[in-house]
Amino acid sequence: MKILAAFFLPISLLPAGDWPNFHGPNQDLISQEKLPADPDFENVVWRAKVGIGFSSFAVVDGRAYTIGHTGGEQETVWCFDVKTGKEVWKDTYDAPLIARFYEGGPGSTPTFSDSRVFTYSKHGHLHAYDAKTGDLIWKRDMPAEAGLRRLPEWGFACSPLLVDGGKKLVIEAGATFALDPATGEVLWKSGNFTPGYGTPMAFEFAGKQLLAMLKTEGLVVADQADGKTIATSPWITSFDTNSTTPIALADGKIFVSTGYDRGCSLFQLDVKAGSLMAIYESPKMSNHMNNSVLIDGHLYGFDGTAHRGRPTEFVCLELATGKEKWRVPPIDGLGCGSVTATADGTLLIFTEKGELVTAPSNPEAFTIGVRTQILGGRCWTVPVLADGRIFCRNARGDVVCISPD
Repeated sequence: MKILAAFFLPISLLPAGDWPNFHGPNQDLISQEKLPADPDFENVVWRAKVGIGFSSFAVVDGRAYTIGHTGGEQETVWCFDVKTGKEVWKDTYDAPLIARFYEGGPGSTPTFSDSRVFTYSKHGHLHAYDAKTGDLIWKRDMPAEAGLRRLPEWGFACSPLLVDGGKKLVIEAGATFALDPATGEVLWKSGNFTPGYGTPMAFEFAGKQLLAMLKTEGLVVADQADGKTIATSPWITSFDTNSTTPIALADGKIFVSTGYDRGCSLFQLDVKAGSLMAIYESPKMSNHMNNSVLIDGHLYGFDGTAHRGRPTEFVCLELATGKEKWRVPPIDGLGCGSVTATADGTLLIFTEKGELVTAPSNPEAFTIGVRTQILGGRCWTVPVLADGRIFCRNARGDVVCISPD
């Protein structure tokens, strides 16, 4: 199956199956691995408790990394052995819980690069660890660097992003920053915007290495070389909450989708004119917290907002036109979950009630393959298929590692 994914630049040569950062090695939510024809989701290899939060997993070289709020006024970064679930190392630091209308806890996912692990706390503290030992190499208070007088209402949820062949570490703190991954030195700072809650998307277009970022004010495209703004377009959401990551393609098209019934839009970037033109805007795909996945020119994702009156539905949308191909009715109970995909295009859906579901990525119809209850509680965190395992968690910090063979 041909998979149409976002254009990316590889950070490094990674072994097959690694998932080194948020949304995977290609920033497209697509695993390098496939599932068995009849996966066994009841085959639990190990379980763990990591504390409150919505951080997903980085999985590299047989180790899995995540973050949780572990009681009192603290967050903990965890490193587990993938095969056994044994704790390899952890680091705990001060971080009061921010719980507004939901459990709270960290939403950022660790990033692995060049034997280091980078994490971003709910309060905007950026940490660099030795991946083998857990020793802290450096840390930066990014709100202080940005001159912010107060934190965003929901804290920070951006995941660290390596660009320029791993030479720059990009992070959001209102302004976007690029830092030296080895030392934490600030290399450049972009213009100031109100912080959003998503992660920048790296892409190449018109001979330039660029970043697409969804700020509170709207879509911003910047140059990776110096952080200078190339183009902007307004995209305002109710409650000043843009929580997703843009999908940027090699032809300069950028797709955005946000919650609170704001819907989605496909933009065309013109670097010379410094403009973003909306090709279409549609109310039919409103991703609240988790992105849609793009396969063969079609988007598969959750339309709706977790705590609003309208039920959230799973939808397939044609990227080029915004045309809806199908919609799964609320009676099927997928809720406001998350979705990723395997290397052969199988959708791996994690419902908010803790069911793991497979379905072929078919724009003609939605057909469930395997559906298994694996966790309870609130499940908003995207699952990770890496190193022959599936890693899932719920909001209270129950982690389950499954071997689907």
